[in-house]
Amino acid sequence: MKDENLAATEAIPTGLSRRQWLFGAGTAATAAALVPLSGWLQSARAAGGTTEKWPWPYEKLDPAATAELAYQEWYRVFCGCAVISSVFTQLREKIGEPYTSFPIDAFVFLEGGMAGWGTICGSNAGANIVANLIIGPRIVGAEAGHLIGTDIMQWYCETAMPVFKPKTPKFTGHIPLTISESPLCHVSVGKWMAVADKPLGSPERKDRCARVAASVAYHLVELLNTWKDGKYEEEGDWTPVSTHGINAQPNCMECHGSGVPAAPKKG
Repeated sequence: MKDENLAATEAIPTGLSRRQWLFGAGTAATAAALVPLSGWLQSARAAGGTTEKWPWPYEKLDPAATAELAYQEWYRVFCGCAVISSVFTQLREKIGEPYTSFPIDAFVFLEGGMAGWGTICGSNAGANIVANLIIGPRIVGAEAGHLIGTDIMQWYCETAMPVFKPKTPKFTGHIPLTISESPLCHVSVGKWMAVADKPLGSPERKDRCARVAASVAYHLVELLNTWKDGKYEEEGDWTPVSTHGINAQPNCMECHGSGVPAAPKKG
């Protein structure tokens, strides 16, 4: 689901099939998206070649202040990038590198459920990026980053959102609360739009999503602070593989009905 203020797609040039045009456009878009990341990698390597080394240092943050930053940033870079920015801009001030060189704005593509495709909510994706960079790679046994990301998404699915109320909201009217039962953008936004009876481009919908990003940033920092204190314990009991035999999100049947893929059983 794409925001109404996004530029319309250009017409497909004469002589190209839709598949050919999409492939070319996708290649160009990917190359453009990689430009800031390429510059960051080069500068990091020049500084010592440590781009693959994490976890990164963390100092505890104020959840409410982080949420306010995320709310404001949504109106500049949308959901996922707003969550990342709300944490990393503060850590730039408190710690410096590697946060100073991290290309925060390069993750604006998380908007609209990943480049406007309505898949994983950008707030969830941004929270997972933050948690894993701070806590470390799962492959060496540090699983808390992975678990915090899982907890964030389960909390997102089960919570009446948005939770956070900004001090000075850009929209001052009523914002209904809805439970998505899904970490997906189009399900979360679609259910809210149905209850609110507001279109995608409305001020109400935009402010709702800004508040959702702020809510996720708030809870993310709560979990990171608990982890920093050495007191983090997994909140959820999400076990999709054992339940379905395939990676999944919790409400498959709501959308797919009988069309849920059947995974083969172990021998």
